[in-house]
Amino acid sequence: MNVKKFWIPVAWMLVLSMVLGACSSSGSSNGQLDNEVQVSAAGELPITQEKTTIRIMTTSNSYVEDFATNDFTKYLEDQTNIHIEWELVPASSAVEKLNVVLASGDLPDVIMGMNVSNEQQVAYGQQGTFIPLNTLIDKYGVNTKKMFEERPLIKQSITSSDGNIYAMPSPNECYQCSMRQKMWIYQPWLDKLGMKMPTTTEEFYEVLKAFKTKDPNGNGKADEIPLSGAPIAQGANSVTSVENFLMNAFTYAPYTRIYLKDGKAAVPYNQEGWKEGLKYLHKLYEEGLIDPQALTQDSTQLLKLGENPDVPILGASSAANMSAITQLSGSSGRWLEYKAVPPLKGPDGTQVTPFDPYQVGAGAYVITSASKNPDAAFRLADLLYSEEMTLRSNYGVKDRDWKYVKDGELGLNGKPALFKELIKFGVTQNAHWAQMGPSFRTNDLRLGAAVDKDNPLEEILYTETKDKYEPYKQETASIMPPLFFSADQTSEMADLSKTLWDYVNEMNARFITGDQDVDAGWDTYVQTLDSMGLPRYLEIYQQVYDAREQNN
Repeated sequence: MNVKKFWIPVAWMLVLSMVLGACSSSGSSNGQLDNEVQVSAAGELPITQEKTTIRIMTTSNSYVEDFATNDFTKYLEDQTNIHIEWELVPASSAVEKLNVVLASGDLPDVIMGMNVSNEQQVAYGQQGTFIPLNTLIDKYGVNTKKMFEERPLIKQSITSSDGNIYAMPSPNECYQCSMRQKMWIYQPWLDKLGMKMPTTTEEFYEVLKAFKTKDPNGNGKADEIPLSGAPIAQGANSVTSVENFLMNAFTYAPYTRIYLKDGKAAVPYNQEGWKEGLKYLHKLYEEGLIDPQALTQDSTQLLKLGENPDVPILGASSAANMSAITQLSGSSGRWLEYKAVPPLKGPDGTQVTPFDPYQVGAGAYVITSASKNPDAAFRLADLLYSEEMTLRSNYGVKDRDWKYVKDGELGLNGKPALFKELIKFGVTQNAHWAQMGPSFRTNDLRLGAAVDKDNPLEEILYTETKDKYEPYKQETASIMPPLFFSADQTSEMADLSKTLWDYVNEMNARFITGDQDVDAGWDTYVQTLDSMGLPRYLEIYQQVYDAREQNN
């Protein structure tokens, strides 16, 4: 047998197979692209010449009738040639479902709108479950790179500690949400009692006393609740706990309970100002000015207080907006009667508005290792960051549900308006995705909505925030940015943060109710925090923050 003649054709077959293999994956950054469906060049439409299907898992949305038949879904398919096969998860069980899917390996092509955490991104990214997006961004990210250029904080906030980006964001620069720690007070009661809007903690105390003793609802009963609230869960963005607004008259106390002090990680709940704030809250509680249920009730019960069917009974509550205590556009009309209390000045002159510039919407869109066409999946996300796609995905059909406006109309910020909503948000519809999925909503875009006197909510929230809270906005240097912890750090931090959060909440309640005297118990409280690992908690934060700063 001539061995030389045998190996020549075999060698050519190997070369040919390598060439064909290279051709079949030429359009993909990681060799997974379906060789029958090629992706067009960056920015070109349609994204694929032939129809291709992408399976997207997301949560159900009470404001969306049917994602499959949705007007925006159909428009997107017409523009891109991409058909979305939806896998909807009940919002109430989204966290559990995400964990099950990630553990089982039965993955969709894309996980969208399920708030994949930084810790999950690192863990599953390094395992290969989530594909790194850096190469795709470089190759196809026309709108993504524009977004990064306009808002450098976004790229910094979504880049993991290993330098990879594993999830695309959905930035939503909600102006009023960036200063969400507000207090809302029932203005008709102030008017009836001839009292002005309080500006100091002492004035606020006097107002609450009047609410309790002077029958401002006029029914002859002592049924008024001067101040209420609802505790917040760890990590939640809700700000309805009784201390959330008021503490900022005594010490800087962002709702995250972590901040920077001269470049060092710090927490508010071991500061002397926090102690003084607890003493103030105890005084309010002892005199019956704080609803006892405020320390245990949930958000549903708080809303029922604000919407008491017979007469108004709730004087004030901390909340990001009126929807926590009243029904927006509700028949009672009370949502228009609660007004924002400006940051109160405390006894030592402290008066601050916590500020959150990191409204990035991280973890909004993840492409998994199951995707046969990651290039197309990324191109879809990148397209959604364009201005018109953002408007269509959030507001509906152009010229039917919203329209670009002509010269002369003013936006919420007093500048020339960009667009006008023609339908109200907050009802079930099938025109748009109701804030699901990637989009790029800047302050300029959101505040460029034309003023609508028939739907004044956004105008009210903008004005209240601009006039009352922005003058006291905290400097950015005090704000702890979003961080990516390693797998080991994540495990340790999970235990530490829960232990500390639960203990602080427990002691807040005990100090406020008087079950534990603040002065007598403070030193023991601070020592217990240290023994529970607060120094280590701050040390890890500092290490990760320092590493982030060195890389940026």
